[in-house]
Amino acid sequence: MSELPDLFPGFASHRIDTGAGPIFARTGGEGPPLLLLHGFPQTHAMWHRLAPLLARHFSLVLMDLRGYGASAAPEADGEHRTYSKRAMAGDAVAVMTAFGHERFRLAGHDRGGRVGYRLALDHPARVERLALIDIVPTFEMWAGMDAARAMSTYHWMFLAQPDGLPEKLIGAAPLAFLDHTLANWTATRTLTAFDERALAHYRHAFAQPARIHAACEDYRAGAGIDRADDAADREAGRKILCPLLALWGVAGFPAKGRSALEVWREWAVDVTGAPVAGGHFLPEENPQATGEALLAFLQA
Repeated sequence: MSELPDLFPGFASHRIDTGAGPIFARTGGEGPPLLLLHGFPQTHAMWHRLAPLLARHFSLVLMDLRGYGASAAPEADGEHRTYSKRAMAGDAVAVMTAFGHERFRLAGHDRGGRVGYRLALDHPARVERLALIDIVPTFEMWAGMDAARAMSTYHWMFLAQPDGLPEKLIGAAPLAFLDHTLANWTATRTLTAFDERALAHYRHAFAQPARIHAACEDYRAGAGIDRADDAADREAGRKILCPLLALWGVAGFPAKGRSALEVWREWAVDVTGAPVAGGHFLPEENPQATGEALLAFLQA
């Protein structure tokens, strides 16, 4: 990490030992604990524009999910449980416990949001408030996978393909794939929303074959075990008990389907939310509006 730009001056760096191996995290700020979880194809660096604002009100913990950034990329298993959101949520619980945070607020974007809502379902006593950015539940994504959604979220099918096929194809031009993905999920369909220093973090991580493989395993889990875990909760009538905020980009993925608020109100007991101008990467495309919405919710 030392060769990469420091996007979090004054924050401490940590490696927390877990069953998956060491998880990388940064800490900074003062106040009640707030865990920030990134998504694909990024790292904790995606929070760099919001961290200064949030750190004035919260003790922040920003971690790289297993397989991403500077965290361990454990060997996958045949059922893809190693990269299930349940396993990643376990990592997050271990990290917060290591810092002495038994209860905490949580904000997650993309895959980090999926880890976040799984954590709230599996460990309801740990999460005080949950903010999710530009997602609906994995179960709902697959249930609504019509032609339009399949075209806009083709990566869900592509990255989940077996036998190392996506790893081979992405590995031939990993940075071209990364830059294309980042650009095309913004409202402007360009890289202009991203700080070059943050892009350096994303490119450094995604150039590593082990992390390309881990990302594919993340999506293989999403196509199988994560969907099954969601279905089991749905069947059992389990819901997220803490207050939940859903934010989504006007040009983001949830905006293209059934109302995100309608969806989340079937999965949680106390849901608020709103669209935000931008695409999928709201913390970088529109940090001001995203930050204001997060603060208003997380401080309530």
